[in-house]
Amino acid sequence: MSPVDAMAHNWSFAIYIFGIVFICTFMLAIPVWLGGKAKGRATNEPFESGIVPAGGARIRFSAKFYLIAMFFVIFDIEALFLYAWAVSVRESGWAGFIEAFIFIFVLLAGLVYIWKLGALDWTAEARRRKQKPRQQTLS
Repeated sequence: MSPVDAMAHNWSFAIYIFGIVFICTFMLAIPVWLGGKAKGRATNEPFESGIVPAGGARIRFSAKFYLIAMFFVIFDIEALFLYAWAVSVRESGWAGFIEAFIFIFVLLAGLVYIWKLGALDWTAEARRRKQKPRQQTLS
């Protein structure tokens, strides 16, 4: 293939790359030209739906919040696997059914395990129930 043929074959890709570079440059440069230059007393203050912010932005979340978020992601992804299995249930046959059963059993075993650990009890009442026996054994 000659260089002319190669350029004729790849011209659409070159235009595509040029378009990407142009759009990125345009999107980064236009706010510099059109953006406001005035400095007011509230210019550097965060804007939250028209509400004046109160306090700092550094809010401490409980580790339980992140634990629940991880459980959600894990079980959500496993639900996607089960959906993919359900779509191909006829092709996978009995072997696929047994594999899905084992998968669901492992899921339920994990759910029972985290339930027994108390990872799903994140209310203040559950924390108080856990702390009472410890306090009685110390005295």
